Amino acid sequence: MVVGAFPMAKLLYLGIRQVSKPLANRIKEAARRSEFFKTYICLPPAQLYHWLEMRTKMRIMGFNAAAIKPLNEGASAQLGAELLGEIIFFITACSCLMLENGRHQLQQRRKEKERRVAREALRGEVGHLGLALEELQAQVQATSTQLALEELRAQLQEVRAHLCLRDPPPAPPVAPASEK
Repeated sequence: MVVGAFPMAKLLYLGIRQVSKPLANRIKEAARRSEFFKTYICLPPAQLYHWLEMRTKMRIMGFNAAAIKPLNEGASAQLGAELLGEIIFFITACSCLMLENGRHQLQQRRKEKERRVAREALRGEVGHLGLALEELQAQVQATSTQLALEELRAQLQEVRAHLCLRDPPPAPPVAPASEK
């Protein structure tokens, strides 16, 4: 069963939403109970949001938005708590994405390092095999010249025997090939 990218993104979104929902609910409860929290944390963003929203709507409809009436305290506290809940959700989602991105990059760096190490090992092996090949070529060359010399001597003796020479001259001593 293949799962597409979109359903996985939707599932991730719902998961993050469920994780951040209790935190947002606690913020809403704190806004209802605490005067300090309500006055200094929830009300200013709610009033700013209301002011921007109303000003934009009035301008779109073509009215002059000179004086916008502020929200009452209850509605403002509720809107501020909702805004803070959404901000918490957004921060949680961004944090999850950043952590996943960091994990992915770390994994990519690890894979690249493994590839680099494997590449260097292969280069070292190729260099080692090249040296071994050169040594073998030198040995083959030394062996082939010695064999060719012995072959010529054998042919020379055959020719002498064929010519019926009785006493062939002694063959010069063969020097053994030096080994590497």
